[in-house]
Amino acid sequence: MTVHSHVLRDVDFGVGFAHDAAALNAIGEPDLKAVIWLRQPLPSFQDWMESLDPARLPAARVILRPDNARYAVMQACDSAGTPDCPERNRFIDDVAALSEIFSHLMETPYLRLRLDVVSSDACRKFHIDAVTARLVCTYRGPGTQYGMAAEHAAPAEICSVPACSPFLMRGTRWPGSGSSRLVHRSPPIEGTGKTRLLLVLDPVSDRRGEA
Repeated sequence: MTVHSHVLRDVDFGVGFAHDAAALNAIGEPDLKAVIWLRQPLPSFQDWMESLDPARLPAARVILRPDNARYAVMQACDSAGTPDCPERNRFIDDVAALSEIFSHLMETPYLRLRLDVVSSDACRKFHIDAVTARLVCTYRGPGTQYGMAAEHAAPAEICSVPACSPFLMRGTRWPGSGSSRLVHRSPPIEGTGKTRLLLVLDPVSDRRGEA
């Protein structure tokens, strides 16, 4: 690995590792296909998140302006019956902050925000997203897996993104990206009794053209 511009680089994978939000800007550098913002979640928050009844985990799929993300997540928590407590407020604040950071980075007026509650092997095949870029953050359960692979093949070495660490990835629509061998997937969890909660953010330039 090499260090440059406050980002630790895995040159074999084309992945950067940042320790602050500002370093996510490194996604624009030619040698990187993804950046992981390494964060250490508070034990009290993670214990609360992992102990929640899966039926109380918030789910959402909405296109919105970044400054409306907080209200959308609050609504999702209310609909799911997520307990009103400091940890819930921390979660809402974090999703709202990531929405603002991502929208500023991508210079986009709208976001597609998803909160996915997953207990099956959804998206179990390694792939590259058909978007400009995507930010994924796993709040509960095992994190997104990634690796280097040829087309239609599985990686020989699979890595996992740590809990609560935002994973910013280029997609197939990134300008001038060419072919990329950095693929990712949701980790297989079906039959394990585990439930994941993940945030997914995509840029949307014109919500009128979105289904």
